[in-house]
Amino acid sequence: MTPLPMQDDEAIARALSGDLGAYEALVARYSAVAHRTAHLLGAGHEAEDVVQEAFVKAYRHLSGFRRDSAFKPWLLRIVANETHNLTRSRGRRAELAVRLGQEPEGGSTDPDADPEGAVVAADRSSRLLAAVRGLPDREREAVVCRYFLQLSEAETAEVLGCPVGSVKSRTFRGLRRLREEVGRELL
Repeated sequence: MTPLPMQDDEAIARALSGDLGAYEALVARYSAVAHRTAHLLGAGHEAEDVVQEAFVKAYRHLSGFRRDSAFKPWLLRIVANETHNLTRSRGRRAELAVRLGQEPEGGSTDPDADPEGAVVAADRSSRLLAAVRGLPDREREAVVCRYFLQLSEAETAEVLGCPVGSVKSRTFRGLRRLREEVGRELL
């Protein structure tokens, strides 16, 4: 019989005692959602770097983790902060490139090459994602956490470091903007 996977609190306790294998279990458990978070919050092709840096920072600051809290929102807050730092830095680089008369850095995601019916779905998806990326940062972060990552309002508040009421209002405003931008057929 296969042993049960280690719970987060046990893995954290063991990692704090120097057991790197226990921290690796946390990394394996949360890598996918951390990558989705980084990508959806704007890291794009740099999501891997953001996630690696977030896991390193989480490990360094593990002793400051409140043991009565959930690990996932704490980690995703670090991912969100790292993504925010990256996008802010990227914006500064793009502004400098414009001032110097060069093309800004960046990469677009490669379009789906699925036939017929998938083209319509891909178009809708890309229109929605473009509209989400165009939201103001705070609204985009709330919408991504709530609907793309399917976090609760409380988890979203913890990830974003704001009150639950702010999550509600940012989500409401973000969804209203999305409806105006892409229309009700996509939402």
